[in-house]
Amino acid sequence: MPENPQNTRPKVKQGVISPGSLNPKLSAKRRVLPDVEELVKGILGGDRILLGRAITMVESQKYTHQRIAQEVIQKCLPHAGKSIRIGITGTPGVGKSTFIESFGQHLITEGCRLAVLAIDPSSQVSKGSILGDKTRMEQLSSNPSAFIRPSPAGDSLGGVARKTRESILLCEAAGYDTILVETVGVGQSETAVHSMVDFFLLLLLPGGGDELQGIKRGIVEMADLIAVNKADGDRLKLAKHAKRAYQNALHLFPPKESEWVPKVEICSAISSLGIPAIWQYINDYKSHTESNGFFKDNRIGQAKYWLYETINQRLQTSFFESEVIKKALPDAIKSVTEGQQTSFQIAEGLLNAFLGSNQK
Repeated sequence: MPENPQNTRPKVKQGVISPGSLNPKLSAKRRVLPDVEELVKGILGGDRILLGRAITMVESQKYTHQRIAQEVIQKCLPHAGKSIRIGITGTPGVGKSTFIESFGQHLITEGCRLAVLAIDPSSQVSKGSILGDKTRMEQLSSNPSAFIRPSPAGDSLGGVARKTRESILLCEAAGYDTILVETVGVGQSETAVHSMVDFFLLLLLPGGGDELQGIKRGIVEMADLIAVNKADGDRLKLAKHAKRAYQNALHLFPPKESEWVPKVEICSAISSLGIPAIWQYINDYKSHTESNGFFKDNRIGQAKYWLYETINQRLQTSFFESEVIKKALPDAIKSVTEGQQTSFQIAEGLLNAFLGSNQK
């Protein structure tokens, strides 16, 4: 063995030095939190960039961002509520984005200012989302009278972004009088979207087999209008057949609390067939429900629902973030999986421990 083993070690050459940033001030700018007054002024002035930045604060999980978001929402709240909120859903592939592109263009020609809040599905593996609605709605996204905001669904119920309702309020404060909320697809998400919109539009495909079996009855019951989409070319005949089938089926459903009789229409985003008629139905619905008081009562009921929903979400977060629960949960899970206790007994014990820790 050599007298000095250190002399036998290979020499390591210094690697290539990483180049500095082209804009040294960029990282510093990113760390600066937006000013609340600046955001509010920009939103009320219709600045789409500042509106988007405020919605980013709303969607963020960081406490500092949430604090800013809530201040902005509070200041914008007196300017919100003056819109028609429309939920749009349908099975994947039904053409929701293409329909919104065509429908949105029509609304703008009618003098509307349009905001589209599109919920994009998140991967349960990578937690990422494509957020491609701005690409699919190329013409609409470049129109100054439209604002399109794709948001990741995350792990919220059925793919509905948890903060969509707050984003609606910000869009209304920015002067958008028509809000479209596009869901991921047919599923539990529709219940959440239905609880934040005034009008619920269900898109279906013609010739998809048994029209009454391809979708859950509960979703059809929520719909204020069923639109059979892609009614062009060879599918026009199938679309007319589907329309008759749904019209007959809707007679079997109980009357709606709004006293509105749901309609069925055929449409085509390519030829614009049925697009003006759908907008007319929505206006008729608004007039009908405003005259009988349901429009206002429904908004009040929705505000109560989201109050309870927010409390439930906050309690759930506090529960799982509690140090007492973090320590007790592994043993609790083990007791359930090994059959030592029922899940109801374990849950009761954990809740008592959580409540007890908050009383100290």
